[in-house]
Amino acid sequence: MEASGALSVEALRERLLQGLEAEHVEVEDTTPGRCATSFKVLVVSPRFRGKALLQRHRLVNEVLVEELKHIHAFEQRTLTPEQWAEEQEAK
Repeated sequence: MEASGALSVEALRERLLQGLEAEHVEVEDTTPGRCATSFKVLVVSPRFRGKALLQRHRLVNEVLVEELKHIHAFEQRTLTPEQWAEEQEAK
């Protein structure tokens, strides 16, 4: 979290990139008025390989344990690099 105690898209993105050795992270503030209490994330990490959806979400939650105390709504999508590549090719 930032010194002011507010969450930011960039701070969450950096935390996920580092904490999960992610190859790609997208963070969107979905709060009306963008007041940083609701977020939607997409995380692509090799650490998700061989893990069920619930295990992937737990990994994300562990990395953001402090931040989640201040977030009211959190939507996450977790993919392996292979799944991400398949989606990109299908576009």
